[in-house]
Amino acid sequence: MQRLREMEENRCVADGSAVSQPGRRGAPCLGDDSSQRAQIEGYSGIYLPEDILCRIHSLMPTRYAARAASVSRAFLQSWRSHPNLALSNFDEVFGSKKDARPKDERTRDFITRVDGILKNHSGIGLKTFKLQIFSAKAAHFDHLDSWLRIAVTPRTEELMLDLRSTSAKYNFPCSLLSDRTGDSLQYLLLASCNFHPRIEIGCLRSLTRLHLRKVHITDGDLGCLLSNSFALELLELSDCSTIICLKIPCLKKLRHLGVLSCDSLQVVESKATNLSSLSFVVELHVRLSLGETSLIKELDRSCSNVAFYARTELPSSMPNLETLTICSIHEVVDTLPMLPSRFLHLKFLQIVLGGYKSSISDYFSLVSFLEASPSLETFILRVFPLHEEHVSVFKDPLVLRTMPEQHHVKLKRVTIINFYSAKSMVELACHILESTTSLEQLTLDTTNGVHRCSVNKSGKCSGMRRERLVEARRAFLAAQTYIKPKVPSTVEYNILEPCSKCYAVEVEPLDVKNCHI
Repeated sequence: MQRLREMEENRCVADGSAVSQPGRRGAPCLGDDSSQRAQIEGYSGIYLPEDILCRIHSLMPTRYAARAASVSRAFLQSWRSHPNLALSNFDEVFGSKKDARPKDERTRDFITRVDGILKNHSGIGLKTFKLQIFSAKAAHFDHLDSWLRIAVTPRTEELMLDLRSTSAKYNFPCSLLSDRTGDSLQYLLLASCNFHPRIEIGCLRSLTRLHLRKVHITDGDLGCLLSNSFALELLELSDCSTIICLKIPCLKKLRHLGVLSCDSLQVVESKATNLSSLSFVVELHVRLSLGETSLIKELDRSCSNVAFYARTELPSSMPNLETLTICSIHEVVDTLPMLPSRFLHLKFLQIVLGGYKSSISDYFSLVSFLEASPSLETFILRVFPLHEEHVSVFKDPLVLRTMPEQHHVKLKRVTIINFYSAKSMVELACHILESTTSLEQLTLDTTNGVHRCSVNKSGKCSGMRRERLVEARRAFLAAQTYIKPKVPSTVEYNILEPCSKCYAVEVEPLDVKNCHI
């Protein structure tokens, strides 16, 4: 864009005819030969080789590329073969409140603009096509087939069709991916549509990434699609409620599998031989048959009782994990056991205790994970404490538990988000300080880790109601009283609070004597 500004500031032509800039001595900035050629050809701008102009144009976002084409003949020419188109009706649906036009009129306007863009595009050179329609309606569906026929060619590499609709589903025309049309396709994302490729699908020999979100697809249709995608490296299925049994054929290049909130899912069977990364938001009752799980190095798992499951079963089933993120939707255990099983290679651990009544009663028992992970370098704990009652450190401050026999020699970074004054949480932080010789940074965030009011449109720290602000003040006092004195000079210590504006409005000054829960 800086280059475009320089071009605009040094324009040597006006209204389609070359002229010298006012007050400029000598020849026009194009030079004699270039200036003469520009006059003959009606070129409106400084002269650059066509391949450079096309390259500059291809790097612009769609909106700016279209604007450039509207003011420059050179860019208008390259616009007809622009390689990347990203079209969305976000502004029409969530735009300025000053736009008081009826929704139907805004819909017609969006359709007209997309029609104009695609019908003026030659289809040649189009590599990436992204179409995102919020609140998709039948009026959009009537035009989608023709838009996709222009956009999907034997040269298309990325196709993203995202229809944010809760009404009738659009039937994706699978014939577009038949014959040689889908040969070059490398990335396919479909959201909120019907997709039944059992018969018409061709061999997607170049497809490496596939995302299906809220897509109506049967087990058989999905099996047909996967069996024709030999190069697939990443597969993610999200909110696909019609999938019951997910069977993945022997895809030797598949590295990542993500299955998120597919409510009807009962079985996941994979014959992929090189899976190394998994992301599952499925309950423990879903039967998993993943072949050689010792190759898996990265796991993101969300379900009920996941902390207990992760501590008791994962070390033996996935012994080579290096990155582990677990999110407990509903944890019912009071404490986690100390066990001999270990994560020998684990370097990154994130534990999220969220949802209704999901916090374990004893945060100090999470030391079990630290003890089991001798190679751990980063530990992140995020909790949502308001649904459970915990004993405040101010109510019972006399004895804080320790485990002096434990030593963590590789742990460098620890973050606790939604840190609060529960005694067991203070004990956990103190234990980490006292038993970790390698610690470089400790961060205690008394907020929920999201935007402060200075950058939040609501003018208030996100999710910080009055009771949460009161607890944040207790948490700050607990940290200053019991944790900060234990921080070595070699450790970077950060305590994050809600902004002073929210404190001043919502919370009266507190002292330790009034901090009993």
